[in-house]
This record gives sequence, C-alpha cells and structure tokens, in this order.
Amino acid sequence: MGRAEERRARQRGGARRAAPAPATGHRAEGGRMDRRKSKGGKGDRGFIRRMFTWKKLLGAFFGAVLVCMGAFVVLYMVIDIPDGNNEAKLQSNVFEYSDGTVMARTGDVNREIVELSELSPQVQHTFVAAENKSFYTDKGVDLKGTARGLFNTLSGKGKQGGSTITQQYVKNYYLTQDQTVTRKLKELVISLKVERQNSKEQILAGYINTSYYGRGAWGIQAAAQAYYGKDASKLSPQQGAYLAALLQAPSQYDWSSATPTGKKLVKARWNYVLDNMVEMHWLGASERKGMTFPKPHKPKAASGLTGQEGYLYEAAKAEAIKELDIPKEKFEAGGYTITLNIDRKKQKQLEKSVREQLTDNLDPKSRKADARVQAGAVSVDPKTGKVLAMYGGRDYTQHYVNNATRDDYQPASTFKPVILAAALQNQSQTQSGQQIKASTSYDGTSKRPVEEDGRKVGFAPPNEDDRDYGPVTVQTAMNKSINSVFAQMGIDVGMDKVMATAKQLGMNSDDLKPYAAQTLGTMGASPLEMAGVYATLDNHGKKVTPQILKSVSYGSEKLPLPDAIGGRVVERGVADSVTSVLTGVVDDGTAKASVRDNAARDGQQVAGKTGTSDDNKSAWFTGYTPDLVTSVGLFGEGAVKTSEEGAHVSMKGAGGLPRVDGGSFPARIWAQYMFNSTGANSKFNLDTDMGAGVAPTSSAPATPSQEPTTQTPSQTPTTKAPTQTPTTPTQEPTTEPPTQDPTTEPPPDPTDSPTIDIPENPVNGREEQ
Repeated sequence: MGRAEERRARQRGGARRAAPAPATGHRAEGGRMDRRKSKGGKGDRGFIRRMFTWKKLLGAFFGAVLVCMGAFVVLYMVIDIPDGNNEAKLQSNVFEYSDGTVMARTGDVNREIVELSELSPQVQHTFVAAENKSFYTDKGVDLKGTARGLFNTLSGKGKQGGSTITQQYVKNYYLTQDQTVTRKLKELVISLKVERQNSKEQILAGYINTSYYGRGAWGIQAAAQAYYGKDASKLSPQQGAYLAALLQAPSQYDWSSATPTGKKLVKARWNYVLDNMVEMHWLGASERKGMTFPKPHKPKAASGLTGQEGYLYEAAKAEAIKELDIPKEKFEAGGYTITLNIDRKKQKQLEKSVREQLTDNLDPKSRKADARVQAGAVSVDPKTGKVLAMYGGRDYTQHYVNNATRDDYQPASTFKPVILAAALQNQSQTQSGQQIKASTSYDGTSKRPVEEDGRKVGFAPPNEDDRDYGPVTVQTAMNKSINSVFAQMGIDVGMDKVMATAKQLGMNSDDLKPYAAQTLGTMGASPLEMAGVYATLDNHGKKVTPQILKSVSYGSEKLPLPDAIGGRVVERGVADSVTSVLTGVVDDGTAKASVRDNAARDGQQVAGKTGTSDDNKSAWFTGYTPDLVTSVGLFGEGAVKTSEEGAHVSMKGAGGLPRVDGGSFPARIWAQYMFNSTGANSKFNLDTDMGAGVAPTSSAPATPSQEPTTQTPSQTPTTKAPTQTPTTPTQEPTTEPPTQDPTTEPPPDPTDSPTIDIPENPVNGREEQ
C-alpha cells in the first residue's frame, strides 16, 4: 500500500469515527446557519442600496426644498408689515432756551428722530461701514447669517449677529429683541417686504434713529447730545464713527466707563469703520490718516426739572397744548422740540434779584410769616410779546404751583390804571360833568359813599390807614393809590365798560364781573396777565399777549404759532396818557423809595403801579420802561405741613416788616432786575392828546379847619343823565375789598410840590410803535 493510499485510508477512518458525535452534527448545522446568515447580511445591504440611490436622495432633497419654498411663500403671503411697535415710536420732547441751549428732555424714552438729510454723507456712511458694507446693493437680508442665527437659537447658543442693516431696523422698529425662531422668520419676511416698499435712505434713517447707543440715548440725535453735547447735524466723521462703533456694545464701549480692554476694543472698531470707508471710497486715504480718536464727553446728569426749569417747562407745555391744540396724549408721546423765548441772562438776573432782595431777607425758622411768602414774576418785551424771564417759585420740586401763572390772588391797586384807561377810552365824565383826565379833581375822603346820579350805590371803601385826602387830582389819586377816588371813577365810567376794557387789555379772569368792589382789584390775576396788560399800554394800545414759546417743531415740521402782537384795543392817546400818569407813581408815589431813588436807575424813565390786597395776602409792583415790562407779585400762602397749607394767608410781619406792601419787596425786586437787565437809558415816546400826567397838588390829611378848594368835587350831584345802569346794593363783591397801597413815606409836606418827568407831546406824523 502506497503512502497516498494510507493517507486516504486514515482520512476515511477519521471521518467515520467523527460522524456519530452529536457536536459534529451541530457544528455542521451551525455552519449551514452561519452561511445562511452571511447570505442574508449581503441581502440587507443590497436592500438599503436599492432604497437610497443617489437619484432618490436627490429627489428627496429637491422635494424638501420645494416644501420649504412653499412654506416660505405661504409665510410671505400671510405675514404683513406690521405697525411700528409703540416703544420704537416714543420720543422725548426737547425744551430749549432762546439761544438753543437744551433746558430739559422729557419723556419715557430719550429719543429725537432726525431726517437723514440732516446728517452729513460721511456720518451716514460710518454706520454702513460698521454694520453692512453691501447695504446699498443687497436685497436687505443675509441668508447665511440668518441661517446661522436660527441654528444657534435652536442649539441654545444664544444671540448671533450677522444681520443686515435692514434686518436690524426691522427688529428695532417692527418686532422685538426676543431671540426665537418665530421672530427670526418674521424678521426675514418683513425685511424683504420693507426692502421693496422703502428706499435705502428711509431704512438707514430708521436704523440710526431706533438703535440704542448707551447713556440712555435712543437714536443718533440723543446720542450726539449725550456723548458730544451737539446736534447730530454737527457731528464730524470721526465722532460719527465712534457712535457707529458703539452699537456693537454700548455699555462696554462707553469711553468714560470702559475697562482698558473695552477702550482697546472700541478704538479697534473705530479704526475698522474708518478703514472700511476708505475701502468703499467714502473717505480719502489722506483724510483718514489725519484723523484722531474723538474722546466723548463725560456723562452729565440728565436735564431735570428742578429750580426754575420745572416752572418754565410746565408753562411752555401748557401754552403749546393750548395754542396749537395738541392732544395731550400725542404731546406726551414725544417728538416735539419746543424753543422758549426765555433769555438765559435775563432769567439768571431775575432769579438773582428775587434771591438778594427777598429770599436773603427771609428767615422761616425765626419768623413764622416768612414761611408764607411766595414770589412770582414775569418779564415781557412789549414790542414782540416775548416772555424773556419768569420766576415761578423757590423750586419746582418743592412748590409745584407756578406763582408766575397762578391767577388766584387779587391784583389789588395794579388794576387802577385799567379804570383810568376805560375812562379815557370812553371819554367818561364825573358826576359833575367834568371830563376825566389826569388833572380832574375827585374827593379823596376815606369811606366816602360812592354815588351815581345823586344816589348812593352802597359802597364806601376806606383808604389806607383810613386816611382822608380831600380834593385831589386823578394824578395824585394814582400816585397815592386812593381807593375812594377810583371806586367813584369806576361808577362814573360804568363798571361794565371797565370790565370790557380789562378784557381788551388782556385780563381773562372769570371774575371780571361789573361789581363796584372790582375797582379795588378784587378779581384774580397772575403776574403773566398783568405783564400783558401793562405791555399793551407800553405798546401804545396795541394788544400784547405774552408768549413763552419761540417755536415748536414736530419732527421736521415747524408748527405755526399765533402772533403775540395784535391790533389796537385802546387808542394810542389813551395808552400813552395812562403811561404818563404812571410815571408819577414812581416819581412821587408809593414806589418812590424803591424805584425812583434806586442808585442803579441812572435817569431811566419808568412807569408803574404798586398793589397791596386786603389783609396783606398779596403785594405787587408792575412797571415798565420803553423796552421792558415786568410784573412782580408776592403771595401769602399757608406753609407746607401746617393747618394753613395752601390757604391764602396774610404776609404781615414777613421779612421783619409790619406789612409787605407793593412798594417794599416787589418794587425792590423789580428795580434790581430792571435796572440791571436793560441797556442804555431810553425815553417814552408818548402821544398824550388825551391828557398828560400832571404835577400832583400837595395834599394833607383832611382836618375840620381845611379850606375847601375852588375845584368842584366830582361827587356833586347833577341833573346829568347817568352814564350807566345804576349799580344796586345787591351787587356785592364775593371777597373783602383790598386796601390801597400804603406808602412808607411820611405824610406829604404842604409846602412840598414835587414834579414828575412828563414827556413832551410828540410831533405830528410820528410813527406808532
């Protein structure tokens, strides 16, 4: 047997021996099963290859794209451009002095929208260079940046930049700052629609006006003021580049509070902006090379409403709403720029005069009466009606009522010139038939019953200190503020005519009723009103309505204001004759000590009238030069946190004086302010064809031995028909009549015959002013 055969025999024998073993059969079956499994695996892979062929994947991709496009079309059709959100529409109201200096900004949002044309082209380009160089050529959306933003939002990675200027504007103005998928999809759709409906200029303007720049400033105008103290129209390219750089991180990049790292970053971004401008050919390389970083100003406290500014703000706001018929809700929403006529120098001088002549002389801790004194004052240009200065009270945050515009206190004897004006305007006569003028004689006896056509009308006011003057001229009665004379004069003229003249001259109180007691100024009036009345007299009878507003603009629209100077309400001769008479009050009357003898007067002609109400609850001096009218009022008001709080109370004892009369603190304040606020001395240009002021006749307290004069008192009964409907005793005033102004001077010496400086009559053909 050969070797080959032996091997085969061994193999056969081994196979036979191994066959009965169960394990061998199992392995064989397992092998078959493994082979079947192996064949099955190859089948699964084949199935997957058959299911996901490249054709099917490509088809699925395009299907998904079509679905997304369909969904986007639906979104585009469903989503409209919404109205701007309310917060984005809010603006501040800006209040300025006459020289353009900002006095205050008010409102919940510090924003003032400006037109793009107000900015230089280079400043406009700084924002494009900082945020979106392709702004002028793109379609308003950055799909890559939006997709990145969506991914980061979905993955929780937070805010992601990269949006275009259009998208940022849409987010600021139409939507919110929320980082949601829904908001981002809306942003995309609305941005495309905004691009179709608005120009690039409109979009850029909207963006820079709605963005936040830090320091509480929304929009470029507020930012320009906050960082550089100037209007946006005056920004340099360097300053514009800084503001554009701020938008990336307003708080971190504010130079005044930035860390060294923050300063490094903002300066790098500032360079980035300018370099991009050079790249886009918006800035010359040589010009860029010479630019230095414009460090912004340190933050300033927001313009508040403390001190006098609060009163000025409230007065200007009230006038704007009333004169321009602006709904209060619209005004509060902002967007108005209100420029006042207030002259900063005169305003400071008025405040100084009140402080030095009144406040420094009051000691509320030592004298209870001193805490009751409130002061108000208004200064007006009689030729233009401009309110050049206003004093409303000690501080707007401490006393909210504006004493310059309040009309709840009596003007007292400052009303007497109105009675004389009515008499001259109506060519009225006394009861004895004398024409009423400065030289007309009246009986100045205290408590003399007022008569009309021989009948007593039930009114007999006392003079100050119950003093009898006897027969006096109208001039002397005005100088000494004799109540009994003007009470009778009012009846002679007719109280209905007196009240009509008061309204024509500018008084608008609801209390202008034709009662006899109104001759003593028992109605309410404000310093603003009385300044207007006297300004009309100073303006030769042409109506002057004091106006605190110089201009009002809403956005770029300048709103028309009513004319402060109206037509003639009393004849020139009437107004000028009253002015002539009022010079005597200063030169020989109740204002002599404080005004005539003031060292700063230096020959300046002055006309004016004092006033002191009953029980010393108010005290006034209203007077004028040819170029300026000022009314000063002091009011007794119950001190805060007392049982009298807010009530009208007496000022007796205030400032250490027995009585605060019009010739004391009010006249002193007036004199210091006026003689330091006017320029070169000027003279009244008067046409006194109705009768000029006259030198007063000397008068002394009446005594039983006093000789009668040859002049017949006006109260002598005559058969002359009455000039008005008789005033019945039932027409009583609702308040106690005020007394006339006291004089701190001793009783006049019978041998003394003072004169006043009466202007000469004008030549024919003189131009009216």
